[in-house]
Amino acid sequence: EVQLVESGGGLVQAGGSLRLSCATSGFNFDDYAIGWFRQAPGKEREGVSCTITSEGYTYIADSVKGRFTMSSDNAKNTVYLEMNSVKPEDTAVYYCAVSPAACGTPDTYWGQGTQVTVSS
Repeated sequence: EVQLVESGGGLVQAGGSLRLSCATSGFNFDDYAIGWFRQAPGKEREGVSCTITSEGYTYIADSVKGRFTMSSDNAKNTVYLEMNSVKPEDTAVYYCAVSPAACGTPDTYWGQGTQVTVSS
C-alpha cells in the first residue's frame, strides 16, 4: 500500500524559508514519478515540482523556479521541498504525490497535505 505523509508546513514570514518533507512507503522509489503540488483557496491545484528518476526528468514551475528546490533521500524514501524567499502567493496546502506513470495522472497517490501560510 502506497503511503505518503507530509510534514513541515506552518506559518512563515515573506522572504523566509521552509522545508517540507514527505515520508513515503509501499512502492519502488526509483520507478515512480514523485512531485509536489499545491492548492490555494479558490484556485485549482497546480504542479510545483516533479521528478522521474528513471527518465532523468525534472520539472519545476516557473512561479517557484530559483526559489524552491525538490530533493530526495532514497535511503529514507523521503522527498523534500526546500522553499526559500517565500511570498504571500505561495500560501497553499502542499501535497506530495507519486504515480507509476507521470505526475498528476489519474493513478496518482496523494498525501494528506500540509498547510503553508506566508505572512506579508
